[in-house]
Amino acid sequence: MSELVKTNAPTPGEGQNTWADLLAEGRLPRFAIIMLGVWLNAADSLVTATILPSVGADLGGYAYFSWATAGFFVGAILAGASAGRLSELFGLRSATAVAGLVMAAGCVMSAAAPDVGTFLAGRLVQGLGSGWISGFAMVAIALLFPERHLARVFAAVTFVWGIATVLGPLFGGVVVELGHWRDVFWLFALQTAVFSAAAPFLLVGSEKGARGEGGIPWTQLGILTVGVGAIAVADLMATPWLSAAMVAAGLAILAFMVWVDGRLRVRLLPRRAGDLATVCGSGYLAMFALTAASMGFSIYGPPILQQLRGFSPLAAGYAIGAESMAWTVSAMAVAGVTGAWVVRWMRLGGLLLLASLVILALTMADGAFAWVLVGGSFMGAAFGFSWAFMATRLLGALSDEDRAIGSSAVTAVRLTGAAAGAAISGVAANLAGFHQGLTDASARAASAWVFLAAIPLALVGVWALFAMTRRAHEVAGPD
Repeated sequence: MSELVKTNAPTPGEGQNTWADLLAEGRLPRFAIIMLGVWLNAADSLVTATILPSVGADLGGYAYFSWATAGFFVGAILAGASAGRLSELFGLRSATAVAGLVMAAGCVMSAAAPDVGTFLAGRLVQGLGSGWISGFAMVAIALLFPERHLARVFAAVTFVWGIATVLGPLFGGVVVELGHWRDVFWLFALQTAVFSAAAPFLLVGSEKGARGEGGIPWTQLGILTVGVGAIAVADLMATPWLSAAMVAAGLAILAFMVWVDGRLRVRLLPRRAGDLATVCGSGYLAMFALTAASMGFSIYGPPILQQLRGFSPLAAGYAIGAESMAWTVSAMAVAGVTGAWVVRWMRLGGLLLLASLVILALTMADGAFAWVLVGGSFMGAAFGFSWAFMATRLLGALSDEDRAIGSSAVTAVRLTGAAAGAAISGVAANLAGFHQGLTDASARAASAWVFLAAIPLALVGVWALFAMTRRAHEVAGPD
C-alpha cells in the first residue's frame, strides 16, 4: 500500500479563505443549489414531524406511524450510500435532477394519499429522494469547491439546518392552521420540482470529477438494507430485550457489510474505510458514533419536558432547538479557523458532547431548566466546533478515485448513526418503563438512562475523533 501526503498549505494563486472568495469564480450558483437541496432535506423531516398528528386524525393508522420515520430513514440511508456511484455512472447534474423528481413524486404520493398505506409509501419514496439530494450535495461540495473553502461550506449547511429548525415547526403549524396538512407536501413537491429543473444549469463544472470503477455495488446495498432495516424496526418489537437484540444484530450486519465491501471490486465505500488506522476509517467511525450518541435529546427531550415540566409541544420543541442553534452559531464562529486550532476545536467538540450527556442525565428531570439549556447547547456546540473540520479532513484524505463515493458516504454514515442512535435510545427508554406509557415515573427514569446509555457511544466517537486528528492528511493509494 502506497500513501501520498497532502498538506493544507495554500499554493500561490489559490485565493483567500473568505466568504467573498467562496462565492467568486462562478461558485455562487453551485452554492445556491446545494443550499436549496440542504433546505429540502432539513425542512422536510422537521415539518413532517409537526404535522403527523393531523395526518393521523385524517387517515388513521396511528399504530403504524413509527413506520413513517423508519421508512424515511431506510430510503434515505440507501440513497445516500449509493449517491456516489450513481453520480459517477450518470453524471452529477443528471443524477441530482432525477433525485429532485423522485422526492417530488414522494411528496405528491403523500399529499394525495387516500389511506395510511399510500402515505407511508410516499414517505419511503421521499426518503430515497431526500437521501440522494443530500448525497449528491456532498459530492458537489467535494468536487466543486477548493479544500480551503470546505469548512465555510459546511458551516453554511449547518446554518440552513439551524434556520430549518426554527422555521420548520412554525411553517408546518401555520400551514395546518390556515389550510390542510396535505398542503405541506404540495408545497414541498413544488420546491423540489424547481430544484430538479435548476440543478442541470447550476451544477456546471461537475463533470470534472474522477470516474471510479463502473457498476453498482448491489451486494453491499443488499446487506446494508438488511442491517438498516433491523435497526429501523427495533422499536416495533414486543419487548425491550428483543429491540436490543435487533439493534445489536443490525450493527453486526453493518460491520459485516464494511468487511465485505473491502473485498469486492465495485466498492460502496472508499478504500480502507474499515481500517481505523486511517483518517478515513476513524473519521467515519467518529461521525457514526457521535451522531448516534446525540439522538436521545431530540427524540425524548420533548415528551420528558412536557410530562415533567408542563411544557407545551411547541415550547418543548423550541427548548430542544437550543442544540441546533448552538450548532449553527459555533460552526459559523470557527468556519475561518486554520492551522493548529482546527484540531483543538475538533477535540473540544468531542469533549463537549461527553459533558452534555452527563449534564442532561443529571438535570433533565429535576434540575434547573437553565442546565437543560446548557446541556443542549453543549451538544450543539460539540458538532458546530468539530463536524465541518471532520468532514474537511476526511474529504482531504480521499483519493481522486474515491472522492465521489467517499463524500456521499458521509451522508449515509450520518443517517445510519442517527437511525442507530434513535433505536439505542429507544431501547434505553423502554427498559426504563417508557413502553408502558408516559408517566412521571417513566419520564424521570428515561431522562437519566437515555443519556447514560449514550455515553459509551460518545466515548467511542471521541476516541475515533482523537485518532483521526493524530494522523497526517493521508490519501490512500492503490494496493
